[in-house]
Amino acid sequence: MSTDNGLKARIQADIAEAVRSGDELLKSTLRMALAAIMNAEVAGSEAVVLSDDQIINVLRSEAKKRAESADIYEQAGRTDSAAKERAEIVIIEKYLPAAMDAAALAAIVDEEVAKAATNGQSGPKAMGVVIKGVKERVGASADGAAIAAAVKSALS
Repeated sequence: MSTDNGLKARIQADIAEAVRSGDELLKSTLRMALAAIMNAEVAGSEAVVLSDDQIINVLRSEAKKRAESADIYEQAGRTDSAAKERAEIVIIEKYLPAAMDAAALAAIVDEEVAKAATNGQSGPKAMGVVIKGVKERVGASADGAAIAAAVKSALS
């Protein structure tokens, strides 16, 4: 279904390697990630093959879920479960692109804000246009929440 060098294929190959090496945490984490990817592929009215950028978004969502679960476990005093969730986050993050640093993101946001201003859009009304422009430029190297926060602070 996916290309031989795609992210999904890499995860599938790493699952096979984890099975061979007996790494239970890696195997179970990657299987859960692959299941989330496959669920996303069949979620709509017809099945699709996700692009690597779409897979990255699914993996980001999975990492976010693990972080939220780890926080809840820590609040409940279940440090063993929290540690397992955090270990799963580390595994998932190996498949995510390196996060763009805040200064580079801010520079792109400033450029997009200036572009929107030249088109007569400013303030909160320009937020959607600026976010769209920033997302097109940074791709999967910045989290949507980080982009939204940077744009909101730049426009206010």
